[in-house]
Amino acid sequence: MKIICIGRNYAEHAKEMKSEVPTEPVFFMKPDTALLKDNEDFYYPEHTKDLHHEVEIVIKISKAGKHIEEKFAHKYYEEIGIGIDFTARDVQAKCKEKGLPWEKAKAFDGSAPIGKFVNKSTFADLNNINFKLDVNGQLRQQGNTKDLIFSFDKVIAYVSKFVTLKTGDLIYTGTPEGVAAVNIGDVLTCSIEGQELLSFHVK
Repeated sequence: MKIICIGRNYAEHAKEMKSEVPTEPVFFMKPDTALLKDNEDFYYPEHTKDLHHEVEIVIKISKAGKHIEEKFAHKYYEEIGIGIDFTARDVQAKCKEKGLPWEKAKAFDGSAPIGKFVNKSTFADLNNINFKLDVNGQLRQQGNTKDLIFSFDKVIAYVSKFVTLKTGDLIYTGTPEGVAAVNIGDVLTCSIEGQELLSFHVK
């Protein structure tokens, strides 16, 4: 099982990170040890002092595919969920300065909390899904899939050019603006269209 993450897939987030808006999907990967399931507590890692949340819609691949055409991509996933892509922002900045990979900043254990999944048929329009993150009961991030630079189907088609997608693979599709630091004691709650699908404590 692979965790594939799409970077800078919302223009406003790219701007807040002072990054260029991409002309093709940017993706990186996390190991399966990054997954944090069942609303388990997240333990603040020792190697960072500036940990940021990034709430994202997650699609679960339902059958294997390679070189998937965009027009057929919708056949390769049935469920949609929500998750957090935790980023050690200080570590990431140092990696960027040296032109090094970001794994230490993105792929550490527990860096990909994942919530419950719902069937995609629940949604009238996959290109118009509202989702949000509350921290300690206060709205922190909110987004809508209509603002994706690259749609779910475009992402699947693009990634499958390089990496064979397998049943159970997860694709984190990008975060909207509003990323910010989290602290020990915080409670993060993620919802899609008002339905709470993930909630956990930072310890």
